[in-house]
Amino acid sequence: MPTVTTEGSRPTDRLGDRLGELVGQRLRRWSRNRAADLAREEAEPPRVDVRLVTDSTAYLPEDLVTEHRIEVVPLHVVVAGREHVEGRDITAAQVAAALNEYTIVTTSRPSPAVFAEVYSRLAAEGATHVVSVHLSSQMSGTYEAATLAAAEASVPVVAIDSETIGMAMGFAVIAGAERASRGGGLESVLAAVNSRLGPSSVTFYVHTLEHLRRGGRIGAASALLGSALAIKPILSVRDGRIVPVEKVRTSARAIARLVALAVEQAEASGVAVDIAVHHLDSADRAEAVATQLRERVRGARSVLVLELGAVVGAHVGPGTVAVAVSPRPGDVLEPQDAGVDPL
Repeated sequence: MPTVTTEGSRPTDRLGDRLGELVGQRLRRWSRNRAADLAREEAEPPRVDVRLVTDSTAYLPEDLVTEHRIEVVPLHVVVAGREHVEGRDITAAQVAAALNEYTIVTTSRPSPAVFAEVYSRLAAEGATHVVSVHLSSQMSGTYEAATLAAAEASVPVVAIDSETIGMAMGFAVIAGAERASRGGGLESVLAAVNSRLGPSSVTFYVHTLEHLRRGGRIGAASALLGSALAIKPILSVRDGRIVPVEKVRTSARAIARLVALAVEQAEASGVAVDIAVHHLDSADRAEAVATQLRERVRGARSVLVLELGAVVGAHVGPGTVAVAVSPRPGDVLEPQDAGVDPL
């Protein structure tokens, strides 16, 4: 009888099974390694050659700071002789309470060494350039400190005097960070920042000028000091200085005028805008202002309500409400945004 050999007993088939098993193991191992690589890529932020630095008086929301990988250098505030770091160990509410109790409150800039450490760390992380945007040099020595540190940095650092404060500066920093994240080089990022700083505006109402007077930041608004107590001043930041805009008789009229001026500024820009309503110890009033602006400003891409921090709060005092309007160059209003009937 002939010998019968089953299929499973052939040496070539056993070899093929073994090879198939080895290939399967290799594929599974490759798949696991690839999954790990993808997880690491997702966990690690993409490389950005130009990094943005600002200071705590931009009052950027924390989620935007994280999203855009913006470095924020804090200023300091001194309450009754004790120094605090803005945003870390003192709140705006604590400053407001101290001011209401007539406690002495002062502020100070970060040292050049703090900026030097930040610039060095960003360089170590792979930054080839740094753009450092800071509050008006007419109000603080922060820009000067950044400039001193920039001169010694291991990578080129461009320090910018924003000549403004709050989210009028903050929106410009975000625009620069967005441009950098899309691969923009230094000149492109600088153009994005400056295009937002130039047309921006900050207009604000203070319950009293006394805090500005004590802090030496009153500037041309000192002309209002001799006014009757019932006068409520509306101020603005122009060319880096605080200047008087108008004076009205009551707080209600001052807030109404603040809204009207913001609407005028937004409409005059001819493009879409971002808006921030800042306040110190006046959340309800700020929310009411924001609601009106959302209803009245056509083409407002965002209207944020943000409390002022300890540093600026120390100079303007409780009850302050400010509106920052930041036009978005190139973001042309659609006919329905601009209130024009489409053809």
